[in-house]
Amino acid sequence: MLFDGFIQQTLASYFLGGLVSLLTITNPLSKIPLFLALTSDMDAALRRQQARKACIYAFIILTVSLFGGVLILKGFGISFGALRIAGGLTVALLGYRMLFQSADTFSASGRAGQHIAFFPLAMPGISGPGAIAVVIGISTEIAELKIGMREAAAYFATVASILLTCILIWCTLRFAQLFSRWMGQEGMDALNRLMGFVMICIGVQFVGSGVRTFMLGA
Repeated sequence: MLFDGFIQQTLASYFLGGLVSLLTITNPLSKIPLFLALTSDMDAALRRQQARKACIYAFIILTVSLFGGVLILKGFGISFGALRIAGGLTVALLGYRMLFQSADTFSASGRAGQHIAFFPLAMPGISGPGAIAVVIGISTEIAELKIGMREAAAYFATVASILLTCILIWCTLRFAQLFSRWMGQEGMDALNRLMGFVMICIGVQFVGSGVRTFMLGA
């Protein structure tokens, strides 16, 4: 019974933690200006197709990063603490840029075309350096779990959070024009800055976790 409680706690913790972190750093509404600019010359059917493909690509990229991140770190001899500190600094820097710069952080000039699903929508639009750093950071925490079933539950919950994040981003892109009209430029900018502040907090938490790991390993 106690073991089942640990499993349920792990599922809830990693699902909610992964979902909040990914939604904050990907900030689906911030992708609307880029998506509308890239698909301005497309019809509705092609626009929907590009949105769907971009989210599928992003899901694959983040899932591969989750399962392959630890192996890559071990191959290069990078400690979990170092990764968390580097990832935290990356996330905090991106949050700083969102907080003090314009909401449109990607330039759409020269990008328009019929094949924009992978680049720049999926990468770096959705699954950019910050999102990948968050996912690999989570994978290092999962790797430190001592119980096999808890580790499997954590991976399952994190994949589920990645999937739900991509679904929510797809819904946002699907109704991008409606969201843009409803939020307005000022509303989009305010939301972007708020998410930037939350990202700074997440980055500081990652750095703190990395320092703690270094101290325990010393």
